[in-house]
Amino acid sequence: MKELTKIILIIGSIPVLIAALYALRTYKQVNERLKLFYWFLFLSCIIEIGSTLLWFLKKNNLPLLHIYVAGGFIIMGLFYKKTLSSFIKPKIFNLIILLFTAFTLINTLFFQKILTFNTYALTTESILLIIFSLCWFVFSMNGLETTTKNSDAVSINWINSGILVYYTSSVLIFYYEDIISHFSVLMSRYAWIGHTFFSVTMYTCFFIAIWKRPKN
Repeated sequence: MKELTKIILIIGSIPVLIAALYALRTYKQVNERLKLFYWFLFLSCIIEIGSTLLWFLKKNNLPLLHIYVAGGFIIMGLFYKKTLSSFIKPKIFNLIILLFTAFTLINTLFFQKILTFNTYALTTESILLIIFSLCWFVFSMNGLETTTKNSDAVSINWINSGILVYYTSSVLIFYYEDIISHFSVLMSRYAWIGHTFFSVTMYTCFFIAIWKRPKN
């Protein structure tokens, strides 16, 4: 089972690397809001590589998760701020980003320390990103997004589809991880194998989003 888990973890890392490399190649070809999303991919790739290496070295990789949750949300918050700017006031996103950053910092310093699994921050991040992605779909279905030849709406749809699939399926794993791991190690492994599947699905959607980017 351990060998299978290693193989699945390696397979789960491949889509992250592919999407990030493709984003790096096409970085100069996209608009500002897609560039913000690309930075999320770059951060994800760096954290994924570092986390996997530490895991194979049997070192604690959870400090990287704390960095990823805070940094990733700041980038995605800015991405949604620009994406939903005509639907939600930018000041609201500024406030959410500020409050979430403060929350993750307080959580890491006083509650779920840097070497432990930061379930509170992960769960909160997941809920907020689910809400943001749903806002986009409401936004686009109401015809508020322009559909010009150079519109990146198709790419944004794929990005939001990936986020919605991944975070809605993973939020319960994040929240109940401590309970699951204490109850059954085997059940915890199965839960994270399922998590890897949804992660692969998300980054596949991200790759398609880049592929579908507006062509100059």
